[in-house]
Amino acid sequence: MTSLEDVSIYLPPKSIPIDRALSDLDVPDAQIRLFQRFYGFSHIRRDPETPLVDQMLATAAGLTALRGREEHVRYVVQALTIPVCAPYPENPVHEVRRALGLDHAMAFCLTQHACATGLLAVDVCGKLLAGDDDPDAMALIFTGEKAYTAYAQRYIVDTAVMGEGMAAVLVRQGGERDRLLAFASRVHGQFNAAPWLPNELAREFDRMYPEALAEVILAALAQANLTLSEIVLILPHHVNHNSWKRLSKKIGMPIERIFLDNLSIMGHCYCADSFINYRTVREDGRLRRGDYYMMVSVGLGATFSAMVFQH
Repeated sequence: MTSLEDVSIYLPPKSIPIDRALSDLDVPDAQIRLFQRFYGFSHIRRDPETPLVDQMLATAAGLTALRGREEHVRYVVQALTIPVCAPYPENPVHEVRRALGLDHAMAFCLTQHACATGLLAVDVCGKLLAGDDDPDAMALIFTGEKAYTAYAQRYIVDTAVMGEGMAAVLVRQGGERDRLLAFASRVHGQFNAAPWLPNELAREFDRMYPEALAEVILAALAQANLTLSEIVLILPHHVNHNSWKRLSKKIGMPIERIFLDNLSIMGHCYCADSFINYRTVREDGRLRRGDYYMMVSVGLGATFSAMVFQH
């Protein structure tokens, strides 16, 4: 059974009010006020002086379970929202692999599920490790990207403001905690042009969003043979607060059990949100041994994904 051996995060020290971040991109004042007053966004993290590779290495430095066990790492994976994460000819995942002394490991990127690719990476790495003869074999996954272009820094209309923040995840087979019990994912390909959808399709996506997200959440619960009442927390991706209220009403789950504390102060950190939230609730003591929780994310395009774990 796939499990999370360790999760470490890196948050840039610079916190920027979203009105300043978005005004630099010529976002209309009315849209900025909408994000602040109704969608729950206040600040984002940015670290313009620190290259992506250095951010990734800073994230990996917090993985205590990696120290002294580097020879067991079989894969180094970068889970990306945007296919190109650095200017040519830089190749961050290979640079990080060398810097960490993991030249023996295979390195590759995943991009197919946009902001849900982090969950996809956990599933893919678990399946790859299941065929390894070494019971201690691990995969190292990096999530989160650096907003190095105006395109990458842009907000998603009526959805999210993009910030910087990273998570490094060690995945293995076996393990005593954070065991992956179920994974459900569905692609609604008619929305593949997002975020540049024509108005009619954009309205249809907004209408079906809570229903599609509820579908994968309930499918993952069915796989795990659990009910929603047994889930202690949902660790979400950071899209606007209203969308989570709609989901809460749709599935009948109290909004207090959808962890939204980080949304206002971090923005949407690409694939890293759920893992950053995991570290927060674990450090705050909100997860006890044996608790069931979920990670949930949606990628533009449109991929809806949900995972069930037992802490």
